[in-house]
Amino acid sequence: MNTVLGRRSRILAATTATAGLLLMAGCSSGDGGGETVKGVSIVKAGQLTTCTHLPYPPFQSEIDGKVQGFDVSLIDLVAKDLGVKQDILDTPFENFKTGAFLNSGECDLAAAGMTITDERKKNVDFSDPYFDATQAVLVDKKSGIGSFDALKGKKLGAQAQTTGEEYAKSKGFDPVSFESSDAVLNGLRTGQVQAVVIDYPVVQGWLKDKANANAFEVVDNLNTGEQYGFSVKKGNTELVEAINKALKDAKADGTYKKLYEQWIGPYDESAAGAASASPSAAS
Repeated sequence: MNTVLGRRSRILAATTATAGLLLMAGCSSGDGGGETVKGVSIVKAGQLTTCTHLPYPPFQSEIDGKVQGFDVSLIDLVAKDLGVKQDILDTPFENFKTGAFLNSGECDLAAAGMTITDERKKNVDFSDPYFDATQAVLVDKKSGIGSFDALKGKKLGAQAQTTGEEYAKSKGFDPVSFESSDAVLNGLRTGQVQAVVIDYPVVQGWLKDKANANAFEVVDNLNTGEQYGFSVKKGNTELVEAINKALKDAKADGTYKKLYEQWIGPYDESAAGAASASPSAAS
């Protein structure tokens, strides 16, 4: 996801199931600033502030004026456990790699379909992985391209600052960088590139549109060992524990499966991430 100059200023209120639960017994609040709820310090009273980068369907995108998606729904569960609302701040993706907005106290956590990597773990702490992701090679059906190996000499696109772009570069490509997943797919649609490497769940959602499915196809899946995680400021173990508990509970009671099928598609246990496992490095 591309370096964006300046911070996007609009704050988008995410859908949440926690209306009316702003203050709970046992919460200690300050004078309009942060507070501590159930042992977890949050940067703004009454809300769990999430940094993300829009759009990135099906994990987060604006639908009917609200930010919705798989990530949003999962973090809503964390907010509900804490008795607060979730608010979402749209920010440049590069800040997720550095932890800048977490360290500055603008956000409590980052949720953006973000791969857990050793490099990123130097700057932020991650939750348990909640999703295993592969990279898809998407092409126009008329292109004659049948695999990743057949991309040599072709114009390839990827989302800047993502592991998909890093993977393409590691294989000797110099991909055209696009700011967002929507921009990547539009670049393919308009012929700016002949193929794209992009997270497979994004493609799954995009190909649900019949017009897209008629014109484009996935010709290869690249298992790069990627796992998505939610990130917090280094040392914020209480929030990590709260996120992990919500993920574990959602898996146990079927909520995770329901949300997966709502936002991504048929539930595949092997692609769901091990919510009780320790985060591992990805490519």
